[in-house]
Amino acid sequence: MIQNAIAFSKTDKTNFIKTLNKKVNSYFKDNHIKRTGNRKLYLKTVIIFSVFLVPFTLILTLNLPQWVLLLMSILVGIGMAGVGMNVMHDGNHGTFSSKKWVNKLMGSSIYILAGNVYNWKVQHNVLHHTYTNIPGYDEDIDAGRIIRFSSQSKWFKIHKFQKYYSFFLYGLLTINWAITTDFIQMHTYLKRKLSCGTIPNPVKEWTLLITTKIAYYLLWIVLPLVVLDLAWWKVLIGFFVMHYTAGIILSIIFQLAHVVPKTEMPIPDKAGNLDHTWAVHQLYTTANFAPNNKFISWYAGGLNHQVEHHIFPNISHIHYQKIASFVKETASEFNLPYNEYQTMRSAVIEHYKLLKSLGKKPSYA
Repeated sequence: MIQNAIAFSKTDKTNFIKTLNKKVNSYFKDNHIKRTGNRKLYLKTVIIFSVFLVPFTLILTLNLPQWVLLLMSILVGIGMAGVGMNVMHDGNHGTFSSKKWVNKLMGSSIYILAGNVYNWKVQHNVLHHTYTNIPGYDEDIDAGRIIRFSSQSKWFKIHKFQKYYSFFLYGLLTINWAITTDFIQMHTYLKRKLSCGTIPNPVKEWTLLITTKIAYYLLWIVLPLVVLDLAWWKVLIGFFVMHYTAGIILSIIFQLAHVVPKTEMPIPDKAGNLDHTWAVHQLYTTANFAPNNKFISWYAGGLNHQVEHHIFPNISHIHYQKIASFVKETASEFNLPYNEYQTMRSAVIEHYKLLKSLGKKPSYA
């Protein structure tokens, strides 16, 4: 990752964000609504956690056929992704509740998803939300050598086939969290003294990481090995299926919001300056998909309204459907982009086309 300073334009020539903030603030004030979660979010939390934990409980307590165990593992993975998008995400953005301890508790759900709060906040809240889609700064568009998400990334011969294998690799996202990613990130972030708030204590963070990882493995691997009359490799298959399901869901939802033809990946000039203000930058680098699909909006934690989320990360996703009209209207008013795909299918197709395009060998002048 590049570490040079980035500077967004400080001049909002169109007064876009000032105008938009006025509309959104009026909406919450006039309707006497808090920007944080409400009863709908709390009910959803109960449902999502049930999808996540009830099948796991049934696996541990009932003598189920192996094909049913496999289906249950898939269901746990669906619930796992749901908890990440709806509960953990809002909690670690501080938008789940107006109470800090509730946000901390909900954000801590990442530990039973195989992640780490400190790492996630640095990667997501700091790097991704600040430097959205900027190659070398936003780690979320850096897939190493195996997948080429940006024209700025070095091209390798294997990329000619990424249109075929990328979707299969997406499923490895969360299992990489569980095994390697968190350790690599913590070493890197602590070395660079990155933080989301106060500077972390390295001893405290490493202790918490190792402790929570041990607890995670005990819960999801050791406990089933002890309780179930199954060979160890069958337990590991169930563990892998759970993670692969969650990984596919989370990866695809992210790619459709940022790695599609409509979104840009701006390059700063030699001095590190960018053309737009931070808020306008979000319009150019994010995209919505299936904005009117109620199920996707519900299950994906509003992450299909990525434009709204990036401009207002301090507002709970439960409100994105309502404020989307203000964002779209204001973007049009100031002749700024508002990227969206009306269906998830069309967004997937466009993402595939971009993978195909970036997989071709570049022709250099």
